[in-house]
Order: sequence, then C-alpha cells, then structure tokens
Amino acid sequence: MTEKVVVIFSGGMDSYTVLNKAIKDGFDVYALTFDYGQRHVKEVQYAKRACEQLNIQHKIVDISAINSIIAGSSLTDDIDVPDGHYESDSMKQTVVPNRNMILLSLAIGYAVSLEATKVYYGAHSGDHAIYPDCRPEFVEKMQNVAAIANYEPVDIAVPYINNDKIEILADGIGMGLDYSQTWTCYNGREKACGTCGACQERLEAFDKNGLTDPLEYEA
Repeated sequence: MTEKVVVIFSGGMDSYTVLNKAIKDGFDVYALTFDYGQRHVKEVQYAKRACEQLNIQHKIVDISAINSIIAGSSLTDDIDVPDGHYESDSMKQTVVPNRNMILLSLAIGYAVSLEATKVYYGAHSGDHAIYPDCRPEFVEKMQNVAAIANYEPVDIAVPYINNDKIEILADGIGMGLDYSQTWTCYNGREKACGTCGACQERLEAFDKNGLTDPLEYEA
C-alpha cells in the first residue's frame, strides 16, 4: 500500500512545489487548504484548481472564525499590507499569530485519521527573518509534539527549510512545474500588486533564475 501523506497547500508557489515534490516522490497525497479569513483568499481558488488538474484528494477547510480571537495581522485585519522586501521590519505586520501551529495541529489530526505518516508544509529559509513559525527551532519542537500527541506518531516534513525561494523555484522548474497555477500576492485583487513582500520575493526568484513570472502584475 502506498504511504499516505498530508500536504498543507495554500495555493502559493512554495506549497505548490512541496505538493508536487511529494507526488513525484511516490506518496499518496492528500492536500489540505485552509480559509482562515486571509485577505488573499484568492489563493484558495488557485489551490482548488491545481488539485483538480493533478487529480488528487483535496479538502478546503473554513476556519475563518478564528479571526474573532486572533487579530493584528494585515493579512486578516483591516490593516494595509505593507510594501517592501521580507527583510523589512514592516513585514512583521503580516504575521498571523500562531498560524502555523494551528494549521499543523489540524493537519496532524487529519493525518492520524487517514493513517498518514507525514504532514508537509512549505517553510523555507526566506521566511526565517520575519516568521517565527517557519524557523528550524519551531519545526523541531513541533516534530517532538507530533511524535507524542497521538498513539500514531506523525512526521513534520519541511523539504525546503534550508532553501530560499530562488532555490525552490529552480527545483520546481526542474520538475517542469507551471507557476501560472499559483498565487503569491498578499493583496487579493485581480492582478498581483508587485510591491508587497510576497510579490517582491517571488519576482526576485524568477529574475535570479533568468525567467519571467507568468502572472500579471499591477506594477
């Protein structure tokens, strides 16, 4: 029987690469997407379409009610998304309190119910400066918890924890992936803004790989 794994799939380019990596590694993949009331909920529709094209199991879970107790992020509150690179201090406004611990906890529960052995998520080194829940020390602690929280231990898999977005894109291009099927921008408008940290990091990755991003941009 093929080993089952759960992939937290936002619809962005990092998790899209992780998703395809798990598929190509021969796992029976179950994609899990969360609507947590994010401003860029457009990514959820990209996730749905990508999973339909890949013909894999996919659940979209509405947990937007958590916004009644978790506040202060420009991704979920009525706060403007800051422009600038991820290295900028202003990008701390995009941190959603405890987000990855919440999402991983739910994904681990789903994995146990499926008898899946792993939960994949797309933390990478470019996130380390701003997002505490993407850092290696957070992953290590979550690994420890996931090993004892249930009768069945679950492994937290982060294949790109030591890679930046430039390297992730290079790996995805090597797999022949089509990144027009992904959404990265923190603003959920018709076109990507091109100025938020997520857009700037994405555009930098394409530029450093000598490629043109297939998405349309406002700027």
